[in-house]
Amino acid sequence: EGALVGQGEATQLAVIQQINPLYVNFTQSALDVMKLRQALDAGQLKRAGSQGASVRLVLEDGTEYAKPGKLLFSDLTVDATSGQITLRAEVPNPGGALLPGLFVRVRLEQAQASNAITLPQQAVTRSPQGDTVMVVGTDGKVAPRPVTVGGQQRGQWVILSGLQAGEQVMVDGFQKLRPGAAVKPVPWQPGGAKPTAANPAATPVASSTTTASAPSVSSANGASTAASAAR
Repeated sequence: EGALVGQGEATQLAVIQQINPLYVNFTQSALDVMKLRQALDAGQLKRAGSQGASVRLVLEDGTEYAKPGKLLFSDLTVDATSGQITLRAEVPNPGGALLPGLFVRVRLEQAQASNAITLPQQAVTRSPQGDTVMVVGTDGKVAPRPVTVGGQQRGQWVILSGLQAGEQVMVDGFQKLRPGAAVKPVPWQPGGAKPTAANPAATPVASSTTTASAPSVSSANGASTAASAAR
């Protein structure tokens, strides 16, 4: 026996969904896209891979989906209401772990910065005049240093220029210090005892290659294949 179909009525008989692979539709700020392209043009960043940007999914419980996907395309226009650009990624889903309607967080690796430096976010002072950090000199005195911030990764700012490997940067306890003040910095520990102005916390700078990513909250959804909702 089948469903009763009436003439002239929109009777839905079945819904066909493809879940392997899935499409994930998500958005990215147009301003972030512009800054990324400017950094690429200026040589501060280089494109990540020749086969398209890599995509990682973080599920609602905070775990990362094991299989990476790839970026398929991005819209050529900006949504005038939200200022966002829509992007689509394709993610393999052989085991059917991802289902239509899931909400995921997207990590999109678009570019790489060679010899970049990452710092705890509280170490960077941001203002309309620019971004600065407090550096401890070889004489034990602090001085502000302008830096170029390229984005964030895993809760830390990515510093593209302004610091050298081996320099010490103040993380806590420097807010009331004046330039030229002598300090005895102690190693910074996340969540540790709060430092004092006399003994502020500092972290050594180490260079590395880091990936400039564009995380964005997304409802993974799609059509005929979807990572947030395959419809």
